[in-house]
Amino acid sequence: MSIKIIFFPLLILALARVEAQRCQYKIKGQILDKSTRAPLEYATAYLTEINLGASSDDKGYFQINGICSGKYHLQVSHIGCESERMYIEITGDTTVTIQLHHHTEILNEISIHSTHEQSSANVIQSINTDFIHRNADKNMADLLESLAGVSVIKNGGGISKPVIHGMYGNRITILNNGLVQAGQQWGNDHAPEIDPFISEQISVIKGAASLAYGGNGLGSVVQIQNNAIEEDPHLHGKINYIYNTNGHGNTLNAKLQRYQKSLTWKVTGTFKLSGDTKTPSYFLTNTGKQESNMGLQLNKTISDKWKLSIHASSFNTEIGILRGSHIGNVTDLDEALTRSTPFFTKENFSYRIEAPKQIVHHHLVKAENKWYKSEKVIYSFNYGSQWNSRKEYDVRRGDRSDKASLSLNQFSHFFEGTVHNEYSDEWHLKSGIQLNLVNNTNAPGTGILPLIPNYTSTKPSGYAIVEKITDRWRLETGIRMDYNFLHIAAINRNTSNSVERFKHQFINFNGALGGKYDLNTAIKLSYNLGYALRSPEVNELYSFGLHQGVSGIEEGNTGLNIEKSLKNVFTIDVNIDRRLLLQLIGYHHLINDYIYLQPEKELRLTIRGAFPVFTYDQTNAEINGLDFTGSVELSKHIKWRSQLSYLRGNDKIHQIGLVFMPANTIRNKLELQFNEGKKLKNSSLGIQVKHVFRQNNIIDDQDFLLPPPAYSLLNFDMATTYRMKRHELQFSISIDNVLNRKYRDYLNRLRYFADEVGRNASLRIGWIF
Repeated sequence: MSIKIIFFPLLILALARVEAQRCQYKIKGQILDKSTRAPLEYATAYLTEINLGASSDDKGYFQINGICSGKYHLQVSHIGCESERMYIEITGDTTVTIQLHHHTEILNEISIHSTHEQSSANVIQSINTDFIHRNADKNMADLLESLAGVSVIKNGGGISKPVIHGMYGNRITILNNGLVQAGQQWGNDHAPEIDPFISEQISVIKGAASLAYGGNGLGSVVQIQNNAIEEDPHLHGKINYIYNTNGHGNTLNAKLQRYQKSLTWKVTGTFKLSGDTKTPSYFLTNTGKQESNMGLQLNKTISDKWKLSIHASSFNTEIGILRGSHIGNVTDLDEALTRSTPFFTKENFSYRIEAPKQIVHHHLVKAENKWYKSEKVIYSFNYGSQWNSRKEYDVRRGDRSDKASLSLNQFSHFFEGTVHNEYSDEWHLKSGIQLNLVNNTNAPGTGILPLIPNYTSTKPSGYAIVEKITDRWRLETGIRMDYNFLHIAAINRNTSNSVERFKHQFINFNGALGGKYDLNTAIKLSYNLGYALRSPEVNELYSFGLHQGVSGIEEGNTGLNIEKSLKNVFTIDVNIDRRLLLQLIGYHHLINDYIYLQPEKELRLTIRGAFPVFTYDQTNAEINGLDFTGSVELSKHIKWRSQLSYLRGNDKIHQIGLVFMPANTIRNKLELQFNEGKKLKNSSLGIQVKHVFRQNNIIDDQDFLLPPPAYSLLNFDMATTYRMKRHELQFSISIDNVLNRKYRDYLNRLRYFADEVGRNASLRIGWIF
């Protein structure tokens, strides 16, 4: 018999045996709730390349057998959780521990994103990535409205700003990847220039931790961050498309990322186009919007001790302002305030954007250097630069509507050095020094006196935060000092041909003390006390003229004093086996010399039309509130979620209510979640009822119109994910104002002229690869 005839079959059998041995590897591990460390039962671990998976037991353990050596992507999911994907290379039996962001921290939209945050004494509420991407066609502030205690001041459907515990505008600090968002954010018609798709975590922080970011007037900090890029050498990404029926809105977003030892990167691009939105009865003429944005994240490990990250973004938008809010004379304006249908309303839909409108560009770049001196000491050196350009266009005579009536340019530079020192497992210290430089100028050639003057601001700052951690107690205390030097170059209001120069110097002091106590495994108590000084902003001091976006004339007050505020916040968190979750936040806020914008009874005629007049004034204010959020698991697949926000703001000097305070709100949602299938996962269906009460704390003389009546809205949403071999398709449908209810909201400045948007259905398709 030939040697070949004997040898080759033996060789084939040997190779087959080796391959069989190589395919006897296994992956085992445990799946945990990231915030509570509790095991997750019935979670699914799935190897996408070979269509092989397993479910976890009641202790969170799973095991997948019969795996060959190779490179794989392990996809892990659980009902009510954000899915996680990790890249693994199999060369033998492998053990992993996986932590999922479980949505049962009070609401489907809320999750705590790190164990350190969970252990801090601060009150932190967050919005998860999935909720952001489902609703990224909306503005950033509209996403935050899903959290208890957060409302929104609007200027029509395209412009909105967050209101947290009654604080808004300059009292809210917005962090864009660790850099305070700078721009013309002083106006209620100036929405934060941030693309929601660029963000993957949005959190509201109340407590001592906010001192590191320069929170003004204890109004909380909104923190917008990217997730860490997965350590996966393959190119991955996501494409999202959202269509809105109301306004025929289109949103397209693409995200690509790749991990490499030399350089890790992530790039994002977004385009939005929408036209005139519609109330239940008529079109809101000239309310279209166009937007194009880019984002870039780069991470570089230069050495074992030195890591560099760069964030850059470009935000560009054109927004139409309701045509019926700009009236030619006082008689027509008086009529417009009581008309059921605004002036200049057209019967047909249009994507066309005409004056009045805004064109805004915001460009940001931040470089962050971290130096790990040791496991206990971390130094950080950061630099950020921003450029904000805002142009506003009025309806002007003589075919001059295409010439900007307001053109502002702002350049800002930010320098920071911090040190985080862990003296022991119990004692931590974070401290830093900062320098913020701002140069704000009006571009010449508008032919109209500027709303605010040219100015420069130089603000050096320093802070220190001490944290003490024990088994049951977490204590934090901190202080912050800000020196603000303002140089103003204002056109004389009387002669209009001379420039007056002013200098202001303000010293602000902030202090905070907070503690959290674990009463037992189910109940946590926390308390935060804060004191802050807030100096008046340039717009509050020197505004003089038409604020086109809100269709009103605003006049500043150079005699304003520094605000002095004291705030108490008490929180109770209850988590009973993740089936019953409750959070109760009570707060009491005293503010002396509270600065507010007071509507006057005057309707003033100018060469640009007739407009209501608003002036800046001060009083002593008291704001009390209560936020309740709860979730109960009625069965394995059915959950009931509730939110209640109660707030009352009072003018203590005049014994009346404060203007522009949110009305009380109740939300209830019934959600059905389905079992994981071979192809479908994260499937859910929800019905929500939102009721907004009438703001009854305002009297006739405080506004041009009394607050509108209470209203209730019915909302619906459903979502699922279709699992493919290597990819996933995500589908979601949501319908706001299902019953097409006609209503007006007190915090919408255009409620003087028009109803709110009617029924809107949104369809989202996402492809993950």
